[in-house]
Amino acid sequence: MKNRVSKITAVIMLVYLSVVMLCIFFRKGVSDPVNSSCKESDHISVSAIMNGSFVQYLAKCTADRFPARSRMIAADSMLRASANESIVNGVFVDRKMLLDAEISERGSVKENVRIINEFCTGYKGAVCFAAIPTSSGVYDSYLPEYMRKKPESIQISSLYSQLEGNIREIDAYNILKMLNENYIYYRTDTKWTSYGAYCVYRTVIQKLGFSPTAYDKYTINHVADNFRGNLYARTFYSQVKPDIIDIYTYPEGERIVGFTGYDNDMKSFSGELYDKSYLDSRNMYDMYLGEKRPFVKIKTSVNNERKILVIKDSFADCFIPFLTQHYSEIDVASPEYMDGAITDFTDPDDYEQILFLFGIDSMDDENLFDVLAVPPEERTAK
Repeated sequence: MKNRVSKITAVIMLVYLSVVMLCIFFRKGVSDPVNSSCKESDHISVSAIMNGSFVQYLAKCTADRFPARSRMIAADSMLRASANESIVNGVFVDRKMLLDAEISERGSVKENVRIINEFCTGYKGAVCFAAIPTSSGVYDSYLPEYMRKKPESIQISSLYSQLEGNIREIDAYNILKMLNENYIYYRTDTKWTSYGAYCVYRTVIQKLGFSPTAYDKYTINHVADNFRGNLYARTFYSQVKPDIIDIYTYPEGERIVGFTGYDNDMKSFSGELYDKSYLDSRNMYDMYLGEKRPFVKIKTSVNNERKILVIKDSFADCFIPFLTQHYSEIDVASPEYMDGAITDFTDPDDYEQILFLFGIDSMDDENLFDVLAVPPEERTAK
């Protein structure tokens, strides 16, 4: 009898696992398209099988496409929150906002700072560096004390202490900390809102030699009120209110007259400062600057022939529109999307100013600034 029950149980389990696996590999889409590691363009190859990367791909696909994965994570989040277990998948869950609970686990920024210092050696223009805290850095008082062993204020100070030469440091942390009663960060994402970006823009633009555009000059359009960001994608915790996406426009100000993106083959694509098609996707924040390209050239109606090179990560995407009132040309380099060197796209010495703007959470990415590792004497635009 026991053998018979065991055989029946084994058959049931085999059928169940077979059905689950079929669901996983024949599903069109994934449970978490924002953070999915299993892309539709991935494919099986002999080399992938031989070097072991296919096994990793298989594991990622299994996790991403597991049936009802998002519902299971959401249920787990609700149960943990109700039981006062506030950490879910590395996210601190609170009914007001979600925060990254892993801010003390970041690595060293030493190598990236070394590359930045070498890149700026010999550059004759002005260089500003803005290291932006995440929401966890500004609202770290929400986190349990044991998670605040290495606060972002210390991480940013350490980074700035290693910068050399005439690089001007922007104290974004204290600006945002003083304004933390305002809606300066998304509730469901690590990034700042457009208003948070504006608050730091006022200091940045003065460091660069301009007067900031007054806040009351802008018309603010709430183009979405259902944005759920990268922290929500890790928890699916629906008790936190969705976020608002804003567009700041200056009706009487300067206009965009050209917006061109370039891929790694230097093929050009026309684009928009605000691509509203992304508001119908899970990646709503990508509305700012539109499709991600390694290099973007923005031309405005400003008649001063001044150019700035912005080297940035996604934190800068909602910041860059504020620069359009001051420069005739704004060139934007995104190292995370570049395959080669920044000099494949432009010559940094052609600009009178360079602005580095990165979230502090990006700065420990060991390979992020490899595209800048070009000796000054070898800088030649292609």
